[in-house]
Amino acid sequence: MKRLIQVLMIAAVLTGCQQPVEEDPVTDPPEEAREDNSEPEQEHPELEEEQETREVEESDMPEVSYQIDQANWTVEPVTDEEEQVVLLTIDDAPDKHSVAMAETLKKLDKQAIFFINGHFLADEGGKEKLKSIYEMGFEIGNHTMNHANLSDLSADEQRQEIVALNDLIEEVTGERPRFFRPPFGVNTETSAAVVEEEEMIAMNWTYGYDWEADYQEAEALAEIMVQTPYLTNGANLLMHDRQWTLEALPSIINGLEEDGYGFVDPAAIE
Repeated sequence: MKRLIQVLMIAAVLTGCQQPVEEDPVTDPPEEAREDNSEPEQEHPELEEEQETREVEESDMPEVSYQIDQANWTVEPVTDEEEQVVLLTIDDAPDKHSVAMAETLKKLDKQAIFFINGHFLADEGGKEKLKSIYEMGFEIGNHTMNHANLSDLSADEQRQEIVALNDLIEEVTGERPRFFRPPFGVNTETSAAVVEEEEMIAMNWTYGYDWEADYQEAEALAEIMVQTPYLTNGANLLMHDRQWTLEALPSIINGLEEDGYGFVDPAAIE
């Protein structure tokens, strides 16, 4: 009996010392562990999304606002701003070279206002040119339907020259022009009243040369546009849809930049 008890005790000890046979380790943690180890969920994802959208929109907005000085047609900042700037504008669009001028400006990352004459939109080709310029992101201005001297027209005719073109531009682009420039720089009481009714901004220019015989060549035009004594902070630069102006455009922009001038985004003009 004593021996039997000894045998049983030895067997019990041996059994307790054996390593248990383990199954393959469990690779998936229990449900609680998965929840604890997962990344925390956003508490207000819709607020973060709105914030990101707002930040993108604000980054696209011009940092400085400008206005047109009606006394001399220069561009001036609404708030204190020390940077020297100019405004690029192109009249008589979209004749033959406006699309190429827009493409050049796009490559150079510069903005401008393209002032449109309605008689260039008489066919689908002209409308397609306007649409191309607009879709490249450029501001579209009103330069009247037929480029007539407004002082030679009746009040009704002046109104038609401006409003009919606004209607046509809106038909092509979906947006009415914000800017008006009268042909030959001639404003009248009627045109001023119509511009106000249409909630537009009137402007003329500081200087331009590309219609003068001495500057109908790219090198001469680029030189005078940068070296003219009329170049000043806020200068409103007048150019036209011309071959020599298209060719001079890169040199004009490079020369202005070398002289320390920046370029106003028309979207920043109030």
